[in-house]
Amino acid sequence: MPKARTVFFTAPKQIEIRESSLPPLKENEVLVKTSFSAISAGTEMLVYRGQFPRLADTHDHVSSDLNYPLAYGYACVGQVKEVGKLVDGRWRDRSVFSFQPHRSHFITTPDFLIPIPEGISFETACFLPGVETAVNLVQDGAPILGERVLVIGQGVVGLLTSSLLNEFPVKCLVTADYYKLRREALNNKSHPSLDPATGDFLEQGKSFLGSGADLTFELSGSPSALNDAIALTTFSGRIIIGSWYGEKRADINLGGAFHRSRIKLISSQVSTIAPELTERWDKARRFEIAWEALKRIQPQKWITHRFSLEESEQAYQLLDENPQDTIQVIFEYPS
Repeated sequence: MPKARTVFFTAPKQIEIRESSLPPLKENEVLVKTSFSAISAGTEMLVYRGQFPRLADTHDHVSSDLNYPLAYGYACVGQVKEVGKLVDGRWRDRSVFSFQPHRSHFITTPDFLIPIPEGISFETACFLPGVETAVNLVQDGAPILGERVLVIGQGVVGLLTSSLLNEFPVKCLVTADYYKLRREALNNKSHPSLDPATGDFLEQGKSFLGSGADLTFELSGSPSALNDAIALTTFSGRIIIGSWYGEKRADINLGGAFHRSRIKLISSQVSTIAPELTERWDKARRFEIAWEALKRIQPQKWITHRFSLEESEQAYQLLDENPQDTIQVIFEYPS
């Protein structure tokens, strides 16, 4: 049985690679060798910086009860190498996705594996959590024909959400991000992408959105961006808040026009499905839509950096100190 090498966060901005022996397979388990794992920059930087809240959330076991030291991550793709006696032999050599931390090998049961469909590469499959989140965001936003839509934040989730919205017959789609690389990543000149750092950002936004966005997505990870979202959303509009701010705080201006605006602030998180959809939608159906979206979007083009597990400290330093140079950072594991 091979030894597993795992990234551990041991304290704010401290990383260790720990090696551990794997136990013998139980009859209902499989051994997976990881080929790639993707860093979720927004969530994992909260863990790296020590900005995560200590909470218990029955809906989200991945991000609950976090304490150092911890192995954290949720985008592993690889291949099943061994199967237990009670596991269907067809699992052997299957390409799979699993919500696992960054580690070279892991043991689990088939219930926690998602087979990768034919025609989807390992690199593309790394984006499954992001596109599932984007599907959830769009479902919660429920865009309507002819609406004006704004997406603040063009990290991976923002780009995937914008890509899905680009398929809708909306009147206009405006995006915003501080970093030029991300503003240009969608590569669609028909949809303006604005820089929130410019002094006339709100004026630029209103020039494209008219009276304001009917539907706004706040996906920047910065709680202060809610002020821009409120300012650029029209009367009775919806703001879908998909960011996890952790322990970050900001002053939100709810004392001005917001009081009379009837704007709806809606929290959206992928661990659950909106109650009004649960009679017709479940996780399996949402994953089916997510895989189809990955085939259309081909987001592997947004991989900007590849590191080995041994270079994990450099990977997180890059995201912490020079995020403007990154979109998706992944770990590659030797074959």
